[in-house]
Amino acid sequence: MDFTITLPHTQKTMTIRELLEKEWLVPRKVRHFLRTRKDVKCNGEVAMFHQEVQAGDQISLHLEESDYAYQEIHLGLAKFIDVLYEDEHVIIVNKPAGCKTHPNQPNETDTLLNHLAAYLAPKAQRPYVVHRLDKETSGAILFAKNPFVLPILGRLLEQKRIYRRYQAVVHGLLKKDCTIHQAIGRDRHDRRKRIIDPRNGQEAVTYVTIAQTLKNTTQIYCVLDTGRTHQIRVHLASLGHPLVGDPLYQSKPAPRLMLHAIEMHFIHPFTKEKMVVQALPGLW
Repeated sequence: MDFTITLPHTQKTMTIRELLEKEWLVPRKVRHFLRTRKDVKCNGEVAMFHQEVQAGDQISLHLEESDYAYQEIHLGLAKFIDVLYEDEHVIIVNKPAGCKTHPNQPNETDTLLNHLAAYLAPKAQRPYVVHRLDKETSGAILFAKNPFVLPILGRLLEQKRIYRRYQAVVHGLLKKDCTIHQAIGRDRHDRRKRIIDPRNGQEAVTYVTIAQTLKNTTQIYCVLDTGRTHQIRVHLASLGHPLVGDPLYQSKPAPRLMLHAIEMHFIHPFTKEKMVVQALPGLW
């Protein structure tokens, strides 16, 4: 794997070692390989790790396949991939409802990750999971295209710097916008489900904005401050307004779960450009 990255105009002056370790989160073992193999170049010349770099410099890296571990994935069908944005390092696709994000068993072939692996295979690239959407949820989902960028995206996610906005339709009429701040934990009686658990649950915050009230339902937007399993579904059900079509948290049948990840914002790890991606047309 060969990458050439032009440091953005916002780049602070620092050493190669600091750039690799603190900015790009390259593992210690891989930094050692890069140094001993002399596989880091600055503006076309082999770079020393104590050398300073600054905005506008071109940093080139050569990574061996063996530098990072990779779990082989069975190839699915590339035709199922709907690309919303793609570059050398990241890809955002529009996940259909009813499709799992990734396999839970090694022989699975019909998940989004399988299909994305098939899409990327002709380019000699591989997908890496950054976050997930429930099987029943549709919309924008981000993957890394190499192990080099994966920890940087993971840090953005942990620091709540990947903004995700969802469309949803709930039963009943919500009266006003609200913030739901309720810890979520596992349901001891049903391993598929999550529950509100103030004592043992993980902190979870969901911001809800009303888009439109209809006869018996409300169309809403949700923004997550945390990313717990089933967070939107559990939080709305706890208010007495479960999502339409939710197979776990309400009993009324519907064609699908009415939850769609419609928008994603984040700062690109290398260009530092603000990325705004929408998965249209959405639910309405």
